[in-house]
Amino acid sequence: MKKVIITGNAHPILQEKLAAQNFEVSYEPQITYEAIKAAGPHVAGLVLTTRIKVDQALIDALPGLEWIGRLGSGMELVDVAYAKTKGIKCVSSPEGNRNAVAEHSLGMLLMLMNKMNIAVPEVKQGIWLRDENRGRELYGRKVGIIGFGNTGSSFAKLLQPFEVTVLAYDKYKNGFTNGFIQESSLEQVCSEAEIISFNVPLTSETHHMLNQDFLSKLKQKPIILSACRGKVIDTDALIEALKNSQVSGACLDVLENEKLNAYTAQEKQQLDELLAFNNVIVTPHIAGYSHEAFLKMATVLLEKLGF
Repeated sequence: MKKVIITGNAHPILQEKLAAQNFEVSYEPQITYEAIKAAGPHVAGLVLTTRIKVDQALIDALPGLEWIGRLGSGMELVDVAYAKTKGIKCVSSPEGNRNAVAEHSLGMLLMLMNKMNIAVPEVKQGIWLRDENRGRELYGRKVGIIGFGNTGSSFAKLLQPFEVTVLAYDKYKNGFTNGFIQESSLEQVCSEAEIISFNVPLTSETHHMLNQDFLSKLKQKPIILSACRGKVIDTDALIEALKNSQVSGACLDVLENEKLNAYTAQEKQQLDELLAFNNVIVTPHIAGYSHEAFLKMATVLLEKLGF
């Protein structure tokens, strides 16, 4: 019997539907790279989240592999080009969690702009400060969106009622100007945007896309948003920008290293420094992990695999 290994947390419907297709389904969200490599020739499918790197060596170790399915967006952990030379189908399911990421991004932004991240814990301590916690409105502002794929375009849709102007930049896409959405250059985003959201995959091009050079081009002291991949942001550069008021805040759902219990002393110091800013919000990579997205990612993946 052909085997499928689910290597991360997944909705039970995935196991049910795959079993109904006569696969032997092995649900192992803590499985290691080496254990998968030793799993043998009967492995026909792999379901991934954000843990396991599927490189050439792993693909070669699984001669029966027919498909690789990624729950959510981003295929940076998979050597897709090599997999395709072996006739292995590679699919992801960004349609499943794009709305969740967009809503979370908007929520972080509104929380920061209205100082709710400061006011709520203060009230719990019996502190009632109104003038000090006066917020700023999102209405009518210019919002830069870098990367206008599934999540970027979904975020733009949520922004429409605020009557913002969206300055959208995508290196690999064009022709999407529509009403309040303006196709823009990266230079225009840096010059005019009061809020900049990164919605790009992690590639060699986007690694540390926000760096000192990028920050030097900013004109409006924008709020920085990222719910894509942690390594898109150079954390040290962002910290310096916060210190120097090159940016007016940051909302991050992702970090360069999300294994906090394995931090070096230097990484711990860096995170402590980042969290010390009262104009920074950090959440634990939960933007695309809503209950609804958990189900939708699985159903979209099954549809794309033809199951």
